[in-house]
Amino acid sequence: MQMTMRWFGDKFDSVKLWQIRQVPGVTGVITTLYDIPAGELWPLERIQALKKEVEDAGLNIAGIESVNIHDDIKIGRSTRDKYIENYIRTLENLAACDIKLVCYNFMPVFDWTRTDLAKVRPDGATVLAYDQKVVDSIDPQTFFDQTNDNSNGYVMPGWEPERLSHVKELFEAYKDVDEETLFNNLVYFLKAIQPVCEKHGIKMAIHPDDPAWPVFGLPRIITSKEKILRVMKAVDSPFNGLTFCAGSFGSNPKNDLPGIIRALPGRIHFAHVRNLHHFEPGVFEEAAHLSSDGSFDLYEMVRALYETGFDGPIRPDHGRAIWGEVSMPGYGLYDRALGAEYILGLWEAIDKSEKRLK
Repeated sequence: MQMTMRWFGDKFDSVKLWQIRQVPGVTGVITTLYDIPAGELWPLERIQALKKEVEDAGLNIAGIESVNIHDDIKIGRSTRDKYIENYIRTLENLAACDIKLVCYNFMPVFDWTRTDLAKVRPDGATVLAYDQKVVDSIDPQTFFDQTNDNSNGYVMPGWEPERLSHVKELFEAYKDVDEETLFNNLVYFLKAIQPVCEKHGIKMAIHPDDPAWPVFGLPRIITSKEKILRVMKAVDSPFNGLTFCAGSFGSNPKNDLPGIIRALPGRIHFAHVRNLHHFEPGVFEEAAHLSSDGSFDLYEMVRALYETGFDGPIRPDHGRAIWGEVSMPGYGLYDRALGAEYILGLWEAIDKSEKRLK
């Protein structure tokens, strides 16, 4: 297991590499070329420059999150093959830089959805929160505008302005795309990139849908153990794996998080470990990583990763805004650093306990 933190690049992130380097046990970052629109080729020289910047700070690039997938691929348009070819060439350029883990998602229009980016908790910290009643009461364009206006001036991941300035057109484009169509388009994409992934040993780790149910009538296909197992079976290759995201799967309290982990030994390539607090169905907020602060048992989650032989990168996720820090919502330094230390402590305790038993 390698402990990492997500980093959006020096031009987009309030957190600096030298600060990440000082978090004990964190040795790498999960990063991206944030300014390249979905569907475009990632130039080799840009990847090389990013790698050098990270390594000069004493860290390594443990993976990319995300090489975003163009909507034409998700919709299944006749133009999808040219965008898949760009994706393949991007994967080749990443492999040339010895970067061989890519987290991606296959969600239509919105990559994730929250209705409040700064809900105040009793201790004064602010968190991301979701209330289905709010989603049901507004239209998608208004929802996008509100999210953009409350982002502390940052471009939020999955909410790129060049794409979401055309929300109405996107919804129209997806009107005939149901779950089965979206699933088939995902399989088409995975089979198309399979040769380059297997040639270079690239692990593709699909991120679950967030939240784990349809939003604004858009289909969702990575929401449960049964649905992710269907994807793994459809393209049964080690390159085709999962980003286990506790917060995304856990948005539906019916999902057994340790059970999902144990059902996928060897196919979980990356893990986002975090906590949520559920109030009622469809209403939740982010919590501190500590198990007692939310609704998840992080000990059992980390234990399941350990016992199934997980050896990829882990990162804390969606931290609270604490101690007066102003950052991209969910991605400040302080609370994610606390989360990293908590997860590392759980892993160390489990590891030492298992070794003593043996």
